[in-house]
Amino acid sequence: MVRKALMGQAKGWGIGLGLVLAVWVDITAASSTVYRVVDERGNVTFSDSPSDGGEALELAPLPGLPSQYAEVPDEPPASASPGQPFMPYDRFQIRSPGAGAEVGADTPVMLSIVPRLRDDHRVQLRVNGEISQSALHSDVFWLANLPAGRHRLQAELLDSQGRRQHRTTAVTIVVAE
Repeated sequence: MVRKALMGQAKGWGIGLGLVLAVWVDITAASSTVYRVVDERGNVTFSDSPSDGGEALELAPLPGLPSQYAEVPDEPPASASPGQPFMPYDRFQIRSPGAGAEVGADTPVMLSIVPRLRDDHRVQLRVNGEISQSALHSDVFWLANLPAGRHRLQAELLDSQGRRQHRTTAVTIVVAE
């Protein structure tokens, strides 16, 4: 009988100790420090040990989503266009002239690029599907000597290797006679 009582008490202590240990592990894992270590060759490694002589980093908590938001919608949002490549800009569009604008044979095309165009990116302008000018690090292009009639404008974003990463929505303009 004494043995049963001791066994029951030991189980209770074991469960209690297990809970305390689990809470302690959770707290220490959440507050653990990560150290950034750079060796003599410039290689960077990360460690949880300060003895490696690294710089302590303060890490932001990882974001989480409630399960109601984790579900994948059945349809993509209406504003999404399928097959568009990754774009590191919040806005990449033709600002002027606007769709349907009547312009002269020589007119500027102004783009809206937010944030500013990266140093290693270029933009090229297409008129009626053909490259109008070589790729430039610019948000303004000049159209010159366009014949009268309707023309379709579209700008393309090129990465540092000259690969097209994105296109603006096409804008149709009318050159007056």
